[in-house]
Amino acid sequence: MNTHKLRILFVIALNRIKKNNQAPIFCRITYNQKRKQFATGISVAPKDWDRKKQIVTASDSNFKEINTKLSLIKQKTNQAFLLLQVNNESFDVEDIYLQYVGKNVKANKTLLEVFELHNNRMKKLIGVEYSKSTYNKFTEARNHVSNFIRFQYKKGDILLESINQNFLDDFDFYLKSEKKQKQITINKSIQRVRKIIKLALAKGYLKKDPFILYKPKKYESKVVYLNQKELDKLENHTFRQARLNQVKDMFIFCCYTGLAYQEMSTLKEEHLIKGFDGGIWIEMMRQKTKSKVSIPLLPTASKILDKYRPEGRLLPVISNQKFNSYLKEIAELVEIDKRLTHHIARKTFATTVLLYNDIPIETVSELLGHSSISITQRHYAKVVQHKVSSQMSKLSKKLKKKR
Repeated sequence: MNTHKLRILFVIALNRIKKNNQAPIFCRITYNQKRKQFATGISVAPKDWDRKKQIVTASDSNFKEINTKLSLIKQKTNQAFLLLQVNNESFDVEDIYLQYVGKNVKANKTLLEVFELHNNRMKKLIGVEYSKSTYNKFTEARNHVSNFIRFQYKKGDILLESINQNFLDDFDFYLKSEKKQKQITINKSIQRVRKIIKLALAKGYLKKDPFILYKPKKYESKVVYLNQKELDKLENHTFRQARLNQVKDMFIFCCYTGLAYQEMSTLKEEHLIKGFDGGIWIEMMRQKTKSKVSIPLLPTASKILDKYRPEGRLLPVISNQKFNSYLKEIAELVEIDKRLTHHIARKTFATTVLLYNDIPIETVSELLGHSSISITQRHYAKVVQHKVSSQMSKLSKKLKKKR
């Protein structure tokens, strides 16, 4: 049930005084910091209106009748509000007015309204069900949609019922042509829009899914990672600046653990436990999937932790933005012709450290904390194919020797 309070205020429109020296009274309802103002059909002389008491004074011959009408309007508005509180999980000030006039509150919803509904709920669940970064991505998607609607339709919003199959195609084209986004990024934005449509369907704001036949456009997904030669080159390099050495160590640590930035930055002593095999393991929850990951601490990663432990923390503290900025500098100095980001360390762990060392993809999926093995297979399919090809080539040579 909504806990926001409803405020009802009657206001006299002094800028609309008629020839009979009377001005119309409007009812202004405010809910969840949003206003809706509508006409009451009542007019009075400004001198007869008591703004503080919200009544017409006795100097008006019809003051009793007018005050009764105003009271009934207020009462009916409160009843509409209470009914929505009982029957609806969420609603806005427009719904209160629609309920007041006896219209279906689920009609005439707009896309951005449902986006706001979704994002406001998500914001309250940051740290519970969602991460701040996930919320920011939906906020960004909402802004892209808002800009697209203004660009394409010359409107501030669009009714849900007017959305059709062409909407996503046009949105795709807009992001590609106007925002210069890559297809993988566009597909993510469209995926978030479709989630908003699913919410609208669940709430009854829409009867049919306008995108039921939509298929996301395919794109060539290339996994960027450090090969063994590049990883060795980075490990053996010592920088003059302490900040670069720290970032290098943290990057390499993630190359041997697969931790995402969020998990790396929150890693504590309590996450290191003695495993069933007697070795030290990292056990923590992935922020993105809320799934538990257990990762054996490999020797290289263990040495890096031992290096920083005397300073009172497992790893240095640095923002993701600075981390990636320093990695760009590191790549240039070490002459690695790849755009290094923190996420490449995670991909290096999956490929160079695990898959190319004959670790089964099922184990890779488990160590990465993916919610399903299909995600791992989709991301690293070509790497697996290359590995299979290499193994089959070796097998073919062995079989030839036996002949």
